[in-house]
Amino acid sequence: MALHDAPPLFAVLLSGGIGTRFWPASRRQRPKQYLHIVGESSMLAETRARLEGIIAIERVLVVTTRAQVDEVRAALPDLPAANVIVEPVGRNTAACIALAAAEIRRRSPRSVQVVLPADHVIRPREAFQRSLRAAVAAASSHQSLFVFGVHPAFPATSFGWIKAGLASAITDGIAIHAVERFVEKPDLERARGFLEQGGHYWNSGMFVWSSAAIERAFADHLPQVWSALDRPLTESELEQIYPTLPSVSLDVGVLERASNVCMLPIDYFWSDVGSWDALATVHTCDAVGNVKTGGVQLVASDSQDCIVHGERGSLVALLGVDNLVVVHSGSVTLVCRKERAQDVRMLVERVEREAREFL
Repeated sequence: MALHDAPPLFAVLLSGGIGTRFWPASRRQRPKQYLHIVGESSMLAETRARLEGIIAIERVLVVTTRAQVDEVRAALPDLPAANVIVEPVGRNTAACIALAAAEIRRRSPRSVQVVLPADHVIRPREAFQRSLRAAVAAASSHQSLFVFGVHPAFPATSFGWIKAGLASAITDGIAIHAVERFVEKPDLERARGFLEQGGHYWNSGMFVWSSAAIERAFADHLPQVWSALDRPLTESELEQIYPTLPSVSLDVGVLERASNVCMLPIDYFWSDVGSWDALATVHTCDAVGNVKTGGVQLVASDSQDCIVHGERGSLVALLGVDNLVVVHSGSVTLVCRKERAQDVRMLVERVEREAREFL
């Protein structure tokens, strides 16, 4: 395809989550994607920076909640105001992706859309952009839905998995596979089986498709969502309609039902940084395995393999402990074993009942 014939390229950044497993640093008014957990910028700003040179800021849309609009604008001050898409309530990923897809379709019917969560860590940027360009080229000429699969490093039970078929094409040296099936968060035994069998990948939650392809997919598999959103809506109309939409993920509502889904395997570093213990995989540990983030000062004596997070100007001191997560944020401190980091979500549920003012 000649350069002047290439369809306009848009990005949709999903930035409405509340990041409960990163409490207490992640709060409802300022969730994980707005924190400086990994780099010098917020995770949302780093996600946008990863697209520089490919997608102009004028074609970047951010889907978020009303409570987070100011955080979006602070993280991306050059983002046009009209590109902040506000969900009246959370209805999972199918509804928010349809909301953004319908807006892009109205602006540019023959466009290609890139959909990215705002809170992933991906390195290096050059490798990511190479795979993204390959997916965009494929989506520009084929009416398929493209996902990115991560080579599994362990039998993860917190990710969805993808079973890949044979490679159907190669673009810029990157194989494109037909997807045989999706599996939602398997138990440990099944995940181990996938790892041993090979041909299975973690579902990264990153997608590329043409506007026409995603419209057709929603019309075929979630018509009630698409028919409700594929028209200009006033704010009050959206407030009335949106809560009535099914709360379902895009994977379950569309991708698992579609027969035209393809996958590009990625071989660069990817992490959804789903809980505090994941910071050990995205940061350099000190000589005894401790990791500190957020600008906190750490003084550790006879303490190893701990993860410590706190704001700049704060101090955490450890003595004779190991394998802990210690998070100090404002007036709240969290301490847990690293192996229990995934359970912070359950702790937040109790805090909501007993001390809601700290959420």
